[in-house]
Amino acid sequence: MLRPNEVRHRLAAGEEAYGLFSTLPEPNMVEMIGCAGYDFVILDTEHTLVDPQRLENLIRAAETTGLTPFVRVPEADPGAVLRALDAGAMGIVVPHVRERTDIDATIRAARYAPEGMRSLNGGRGPGFGLIDPADYLRRANEEIMIVALIEDAEGVEAIDDILSPGGVDLVLRAPAISPSPTGCPGRSATPASGKRSGASAPPAPATRCPSAPCPPRRSAASSGAPTASGPSSWARTAI
Repeated sequence: MLRPNEVRHRLAAGEEAYGLFSTLPEPNMVEMIGCAGYDFVILDTEHTLVDPQRLENLIRAAETTGLTPFVRVPEADPGAVLRALDAGAMGIVVPHVRERTDIDATIRAARYAPEGMRSLNGGRGPGFGLIDPADYLRRANEEIMIVALIEDAEGVEAIDDILSPGGVDLVLRAPAISPSPTGCPGRSATPASGKRSGASAPPAPATRCPSAPCPPRRSAASSGAPTASGPSSWARTAI
């Protein structure tokens, strides 16, 4: 059933959020990420063979630990966007965003009218009818995030055009840009100082930030959110 998107709310409050990519389609692994104190997980269905039933169970595993589930879908696949959201994803990670049309196509698939053209399903999202349909449509458009993954030089060059019309909730910079500015395929331009690519909530530009192998420890008395907070809206990902 649709829940508040804690990552969205943390970023809106100027706090940090921590997450991991998960390429192992194992619910136990997702639960471990949540129990380790991370805020979100990106379930990879672009490079990983995951059937719809397995994806739904991965998302359930995230929900049991208060982990916000995002799904990286295959490139230019609106059907995959629909199925991921129907399974309970709280965000769609759009790979290889090179121009604004890549985002517009995802918005059409991920948002309900009037913002998009997503079709309504009476399954997990609306609680199998528990949530009023009109309320569910409004809340889904408010809570579900569109995440742009910048992996190509074209996307870097067009970043202002991609973000300026709105609709992008988060930007992730891939660990390596293709073609590589270093001239070495697969090697990032990030200096060899232990720094990794970061993510930002628009309109701030994508930036580098220190790697975050472990999130702040959860307090035993907390409600499940990491106890430490930061002044910026960076969402750090260990990629």
